[in-house]
Amino acid sequence: MGPPGAGKGTQGALLAEALALPKFATGDLLRDAVRRGTPLGVRARAVMEAGHLVSDDIILGVIGDELARPEAQGGVILDGVVRTVPQAEGMATLLGERGRRIDHVLFFDVSDEEILGRIERRRTEEGRADDDPAAVAVRLRAYREQTAPVVDWYEARGVVRSVNAVGTLDAVAARVREALGIS
Repeated sequence: MGPPGAGKGTQGALLAEALALPKFATGDLLRDAVRRGTPLGVRARAVMEAGHLVSDDIILGVIGDELARPEAQGGVILDGVVRTVPQAEGMATLLGERGRRIDHVLFFDVSDEEILGRIERRRTEEGRADDDPAAVAVRLRAYREQTAPVVDWYEARGVVRSVNAVGTLDAVAARVREALGIS
């Protein structure tokens, strides 16, 4: 978890590779469900095509479907999956019904100044349309209002590990491994 541009996707992919676990990212899961035409994918497509946000029940349903897959039985890396307290509560229920739980939540700690610099560099280098300043301001506001309280929710459950996410890719990856107690 962390603000947009904190390095969650990059570090999540590295961690998933290092641990040989699948990485679940909400957007990827939704796009895949839509592409495969699953019942939840059909529902998600209708919502997305109407320009609305996909509801928690669809998101949690898609995650539940993915957790049932054989490759997810040994664990998964979640990337951007839990974005609101109701989603966190739903995820806890979903996992609990399967005899599972979230073991660790990595919070990628980055200043706003660093985030804005990273996103500007990414916009320049990758040409990402969703990284224009107005869109970034909306995403940061949404993060602070909806997602930041989720960190507190998980902290109350004792699973948050804070990671200084400033530095080289390798330095941050080393801090991630250290926070998780893996080499």
